[in-house]
Amino acid sequence: MFSKFQIALTYKKVIRQTEIACARYCSSGDALSGVKVLDLSRVLAGPYCTQILGDLGADILKIERPKVGDDTRSWGPPFLGNTSAYFMSINRNKKSVCVDLKSMHGKDIIKQLAKQSDVLVENYLPGKMEEYGLGYEDLKTINPQLIYCSITGYGSTGPYATRPGYDVIASSMGGLIHVTGPEDGAPCKTGVALTDLATGLYAHGAIMAALFQRQKTGTGQRISTNLLSTQVSCLVNLGANYLMAGQEAKRWGTAHESIVPYQAFATSDGYLTVGGGNDRQFRELCQRIGRSELSSDPKYLTNALRVKNRRELIDELTKVMATKTNAEWTEIFYEANFPYGPINSLSQVFIDPQVKHNRMVQEIEHPTAGTLKLVGPPVEFSGSGNRIRLPPPELGQHTESVLQDRLGYSLSQIQQLRASGVIN
Repeated sequence: MFSKFQIALTYKKVIRQTEIACARYCSSGDALSGVKVLDLSRVLAGPYCTQILGDLGADILKIERPKVGDDTRSWGPPFLGNTSAYFMSINRNKKSVCVDLKSMHGKDIIKQLAKQSDVLVENYLPGKMEEYGLGYEDLKTINPQLIYCSITGYGSTGPYATRPGYDVIASSMGGLIHVTGPEDGAPCKTGVALTDLATGLYAHGAIMAALFQRQKTGTGQRISTNLLSTQVSCLVNLGANYLMAGQEAKRWGTAHESIVPYQAFATSDGYLTVGGGNDRQFRELCQRIGRSELSSDPKYLTNALRVKNRRELIDELTKVMATKTNAEWTEIFYEANFPYGPINSLSQVFIDPQVKHNRMVQEIEHPTAGTLKLVGPPVEFSGSGNRIRLPPPELGQHTESVLQDRLGYSLSQIQQLRASGVIN
């Protein structure tokens, strides 16, 4: 039989554990408040994923190589102080801890941090983390609740598994570059690394799902995603056209394979993108540009006919659109039911009234670079936070505080590790 004292003690312990769990997972401020993420990724896909998690309130420890750090720290110009704007764009809301994964003490530090983490994200070549003794099977034994996300170029197994994975290569092999560029010109890469970004988004969504499942099962799992698979999945309608109808894709410039008109037109001072996605929109477009007769022409009555007679119709529209400026057309199209918008330079993007209204530019103070202007999170929540809380970290800025506060290292231990090159 338990004594009243033992029962009371057990009850208090249960209450305390409940309070800790609530503080960790049920914060009313940020959705991921209390979730600890160990980020061993670098360059773009992984850091983009963990930045999204950080915006949602997760505590992100960015593990970097001593003295060197993430490759993107040097990807400039432009630089802010000694750090590139590139690095600044995808590493806010993180703490930087420099640890040498090749050293015995460095591996031990990672294991200690993994033991108290909820999520680990890495994008090393397949087998490298296992070589360090830091693979999923290694860390699962010390933390069965760990969600371990691996991002690779082509997958952890298969004929290309050991190849280095880069966005432009995966987007080449996955079909994106084949369909990007002018109709009669050479294939082009996209202006930003969309395959990397999409992989980061897939990884972020998978981690959120795994956290949700862990609440039901009590255990973690390994997540594997890769650039090539992401890009193939992003072929969407083009992939379906080929698989189900045998239709090979081609480059269309700004035009659309299955919708006409739906492309950019040169104006007298720039370019304006216009879409007539259905017959009603097409009729309104023709009326607003003063060419109503086009919408009643038997060659253009339906979208299928407009696709068939694409060149003739686009020639007619091109002549009209070149007669006015972007601003003039924007005024003529005001409150139209069809989509339209100018092709903006970045200077125009950031003064656009809707972009400003959406608060897409946010400022935060950096310890050495001063005031930073960053592109903010694009999603708003009515009941939780999604915000910039911390500036991108200086290299190794938080090594000492993390080792002290989280792992209980003394200053003398930290000094010894720093002197031996394990940390900095």
